[in-house]
Amino acid sequence: MDSTIEEIARIKKGLPLSYFNSLCREIDLPEKRLAKVVSIPVSTLATRKKKGNFTFPESERLARIGRIYNRAVEVFEDKSLAKQWLKKPLFHLDGIAPIEFIDTELGAMEVENLLGRI
Repeated sequence: MDSTIEEIARIKKGLPLSYFNSLCREIDLPEKRLAKVVSIPVSTLATRKKKGNFTFPESERLARIGRIYNRAVEVFEDKSLAKQWLKKPLFHLDGIAPIEFIDTELGAMEVENLLGRI
């Protein structure tokens, strides 16, 4: 429970730029693509780089992507397979890749449900 409370506090404070950079590396996504998934315009990303952290709503979206990536790694027991799955258009998501589907909370819930069925 403490880790959840700590994570919520970090998100409310604003996740650091290093979290964004780490997600880019972990999922093998270019910055611009991850920024698009998180709904951060490129100009705003440049501002965040100077500031060093993200706003609460941006942090929440980044954390959601990190949570789903970690869940995919857990399900597939392999980082490479998890990355491939996140980027592959899926029939169950109407031909949309999970990484593109998780830009909303409802989409993220659907992806998490799909991972639960695997």
